[in-house]
Amino acid sequence: MPTTFDWLASDGGALDHRLASPAAAARTAAPRIPEVRTTTISRRRFLATVAAVAAAGAPRPARGGTAVKIGTAVLGDYSMAGPVIVALERGFFAREGLEAEFVPFRGGPDLLKAVMGGDVLVGITGSTDILVFREAGSPIKMVATHTEGNHFTLNVAPDVSSVAGLKGKAIGVTRVGATTWIFARMLAKKEGWDPDKDVQIVGLGGLDAQLAALARREIAAYVWGDGGAVTELQGKSKVLLRFDAVTGKWISQIQYASEDVIKHQADPIRRSLRALFTALKLMRESPRDAAEICSKKLGWPPEAVLRAHRISGPLLPVDGRIDVAALGVMQGTLLEYDVIKKKLPLEDHFTREFTPVRV
Repeated sequence: MPTTFDWLASDGGALDHRLASPAAAARTAAPRIPEVRTTTISRRRFLATVAAVAAAGAPRPARGGTAVKIGTAVLGDYSMAGPVIVALERGFFAREGLEAEFVPFRGGPDLLKAVMGGDVLVGITGSTDILVFREAGSPIKMVATHTEGNHFTLNVAPDVSSVAGLKGKAIGVTRVGATTWIFARMLAKKEGWDPDKDVQIVGLGGLDAQLAALARREIAAYVWGDGGAVTELQGKSKVLLRFDAVTGKWISQIQYASEDVIKHQADPIRRSLRALFTALKLMRESPRDAAEICSKKLGWPPEAVLRAHRISGPLLPVDGRIDVAALGVMQGTLLEYDVIKKKLPLEDHFTREFTPVRV
């Protein structure tokens, strides 16, 4: 039976030492404010001084830097969107001489159109997209691993305590044929169930639809990414397992570009990857700082971001190297479930021109 996340109990559990709250600062008596003499300055000089002070405290944008857009398939996934948010907020793109813009999309196909159209330099998406889109004829290649392993989660109703409790019940997925659908069927097979008889796998669409069906008890679980940490904190569901306990070798998320961009804009890609992997380093080493940075853009409380980090944090890559064996396992799985029809050479799907990324 897949290993459950005992440390992701509904009460949140104790965080490890890297996530522990800092000690409260000692209180000190307020100092006496000395009397000072005032000086009159012009309004223009005052505004100029204020502007200079504000500019000194902010990351400096690249003066005349190369304009690039970094796109993600969705916004509501910490491991996918977090590195872009952190790299922007901490000025890592600017440090690389880039004027970067973050563009989240409403799914992998929409992101693909922007990448193929040249509007987005680097796209970040679920890893199976590279296999599906290449088979369909899209001239794109993976340039780096964005999230290792399999960060997808099985999220269950609060009264479900084990995978065994899902037998005979319904599991929600985004759509039939999607990666979430494959994972639900793999889970059923791992439990020794017939995925067509012993469990019902239902395509419902987005997270709101999944939660509504869960509340109406039409489903007992749903497959999602690390955003399951948010609904767990809200008490609507709980994370039972991470799917690398089911799939074994896998790659969660990738960074990719069109072949034309790889050929003609290799340097901006290389600099963009350095900024992203500098952000990934900060996320691994300072998760509380990363949570504060990401919280506002994601629309999640910092505690929810920390919970998402506990799911995906161990899978954040160091240098983006591509695990070809894992890519082969994924291709075989998609062929088995009839998501793709042709077994293209694995080397057609990636380039090693940009990895390992050194930061």
